[in-house]
Amino acid sequence: MSESLELNGRIIEARWPQLWQRLLVEESDGLAVELVEGQGSTLSVGGVQLTSRHDRLAEARLQASTLPPGSKVLHVYGTGLGDLQQVLLESPGLQRLHVHILNAALFRLVLGLLDQGGWLADPRVELSHAADHPEILFPFFALPAELVLADDFNARMRDRLMSEVHLSFNNREFDPQSPAILKRLQESRAMFAADRDVAELFATQVGQHVYVIGTGPSLEAQCARLRAIQEQSQRPLFISVDTAYRPLREQGIRPDLVVSIDQRIGFRHLPPEASAGIPLVYMPMSDPEILKAWQGPRYGAYSASPVYGAVRQQFERGLLYVGGSVLHPAVDLAVKMGAATITLFGADFAFPMNKTHAGWNDGELGPSLNEARHWVLDGNGQRVRTQLNFRRYLCELERYIAAHPHVRFLNSSRAGAQIIGSAFDQEFVQ
Repeated sequence: MSESLELNGRIIEARWPQLWQRLLVEESDGLAVELVEGQGSTLSVGGVQLTSRHDRLAEARLQASTLPPGSKVLHVYGTGLGDLQQVLLESPGLQRLHVHILNAALFRLVLGLLDQGGWLADPRVELSHAADHPEILFPFFALPAELVLADDFNARMRDRLMSEVHLSFNNREFDPQSPAILKRLQESRAMFAADRDVAELFATQVGQHVYVIGTGPSLEAQCARLRAIQEQSQRPLFISVDTAYRPLREQGIRPDLVVSIDQRIGFRHLPPEASAGIPLVYMPMSDPEILKAWQGPRYGAYSASPVYGAVRQQFERGLLYVGGSVLHPAVDLAVKMGAATITLFGADFAFPMNKTHAGWNDGELGPSLNEARHWVLDGNGQRVRTQLNFRRYLCELERYIAAHPHVRFLNSSRAGAQIIGSAFDQEFVQ
């Protein structure tokens, strides 16, 4: 044990003894660490520079300036080299600084190299693993380097932080005053006014088991079983998302309901042939030509998006939750229909088996496999490739599950992302 680690360790052991025991078993020897020099110096870990190599203190002051002034309680995600913590503690009005570890091995490495006693010993500081908390806490600053370097244990909180950081950017294309949005809403207005209300479907499956079917690659392995279950007289209701509809029909599976919300969904996703008798739940941004061609009954719905603010004033329709993916309103529809148990199919939020989607070629529904630069943990605790927006969708589904403890959520596969709050359906996963 280095002298620096011993000195820092004494403080942590005295204040957070259980945390210190966890840090002692962390292996930091495997980290690829380099000293990077400029006008000053910093560390690079796996090619990711932890701080400025020129002026760490100036960078920390710039970071601190983005937090709400006068805050009495602040949260810092990532430990870095301790600079931001030290700067924030200069504020006499700060009563509590919560520091959340995102990479324990990296933190142990820094403890062995640099004196961190100044902020560790401050009585206003609380130290913990980010993942020791069920949700991210506000107001916060997340150290950019550690959003990349987060370890497996804290990956779930990293995803929530990334989702929050990118929220305004992700919402930029949903401006209620956008000419394209206003035009689409006008085009669908008459049809939406004439169609049925999704609320008519609410409370029609009270206490039942519902299958919600997404388009993740793991769906392909379940199609034969779904086809057999479909023939049973007493079986769960099948709710399909729009992009899963065609692959299901190609496998001889006829969903009981289809949910669609994306204005870019076209005839290749929802071919109208043989759609008679299949209800379509949609929102006003859906393509009117697709709606006209659909042969089954149509049910209009809203999300809470400001895009639908004006339309909601004109027509009363049921509300479905949307968190970025069509899977969210499909799940919310099942819950509002009264489902006691929901089994998820193709809810992978990742690219297992080196595929992006079931029944679609690589890149047809979005970025191709070779563009995947991110990862999540699968149902076996192993890293599986994904894209950034999939991690956000996963976070929102996990939050939704946590908010509905009266419903039992099951996953039909371990191949995709682990979904916190769900168990595995033993009929499909052994």
